[in-house]
Amino acid sequence: MLETSETTSITTAETHDQPADYRDQVRRAVLADPNFAQLTLKGQRKGEPLAWRQIVVRPVHIKNDRYLQFSYFNDRQDITKNYRGSEAAARLDEALALPFSAIHVQSTADDWHVQITKKGTPIIHRDNKRDSLRDPNRADTPPTPPALAHDHEKKLPLPADHPDAYLQSVGIMDANGKIRPAMHAKFAQVNAFLTLLDHELDQPFAQTPLEILDCGCGSAYLSFAAYHYLNDVRHLPARLTGIDTNGKLIDKDTLGAAQLGYDGACFANAAIIDYAPTVPPDILLALHACDTATDEAIALGIRSGARVILCAPCCHHDLRKQLEAVTPFEPVLRHGILKQRMAELLTDSFRALFLRMMGYKTDVIEFVSPEHTDKNVMIRAVKSDASASTTADAISEYAALKAFWHVTPYLEKLIAL
Repeated sequence: MLETSETTSITTAETHDQPADYRDQVRRAVLADPNFAQLTLKGQRKGEPLAWRQIVVRPVHIKNDRYLQFSYFNDRQDITKNYRGSEAAARLDEALALPFSAIHVQSTADDWHVQITKKGTPIIHRDNKRDSLRDPNRADTPPTPPALAHDHEKKLPLPADHPDAYLQSVGIMDANGKIRPAMHAKFAQVNAFLTLLDHELDQPFAQTPLEILDCGCGSAYLSFAAYHYLNDVRHLPARLTGIDTNGKLIDKDTLGAAQLGYDGACFANAAIIDYAPTVPPDILLALHACDTATDEAIALGIRSGARVILCAPCCHHDLRKQLEAVTPFEPVLRHGILKQRMAELLTDSFRALFLRMMGYKTDVIEFVSPEHTDKNVMIRAVKSDASASTTADAISEYAALKAFWHVTPYLEKLIAL
């Protein structure tokens, strides 16, 4: 018969550890123990904000190298990234510094939990698997090494190794359903965007089919992906309208829609600032619309009452021209590249605040890994019943930010306050 294990509960004081030493123990287990299988961090300490509901770390082998796979979960998304060496150690330290209340370390030899009390005291519980599962009539055997297979089967909106007419039409996938070697970044970007879009499909949209408006659609490969995913994969009836000032691209998109049989997709040669939709859009997209074209798209979405606005900004020249040396930022603004990045941060911050003022629940996220594209910032806004206090807070923050930098965002010029 198997022996019954006894779980021991010991505080850091009983093991003569310092209060922070549990982090060192976790770090050693994750980075140095060959039997390490999984680390789970979850639970929120009272009164401390936490961006992630849960973080899971496990070892994986990729091309014969050992990596740590970090999976980050919240109510709207999950992000998985792989790191090795010093970068993995740095990401682990970042995760351990977050105010989680429960930590679970699993290995093939033992499991142990760290519970952080309301007073911040860590309590450690250990369960030795080798003691609990050992047959007393058999010699001790080493623990089984953890499985290190990389998870290639993560569910994607448009999976690989499955022939897809849209992916094949745009050259991402070959005739056999394989992703072309040079197109992995595009494949990742398409699926990251569709995953983000999928999270917004439970909104109470007012009409069927859904109306999608893509402002500055360009080659429209992401808007075509959205049309295909909604109609052919999710079986949610949707129509797509794309507008752009480049007539050649509009002709190309119109031809592409016809070749794909997308009868509900149409394209028009029009400037965003002048465009008046015949049907109010449910979902407004502005994916890499250049400079103030993003502001024009946001303004159009606000005026037309779009339920969801998804914007991936591209270049931020307008605000940069207004930036002057502001104490203590002179050392930043004297360098062109740093001034440009400051303009990017400020412009998108103003955009997010403006959307909050207009009654949208708004956040700014990284929608795809920077290894696939450096244009990976997404402003996501969903129409909500914002309280008066929430709106007032946004107005106050917006005014304070304007006053500090002595600028007037272009979006404000489009929609008078």
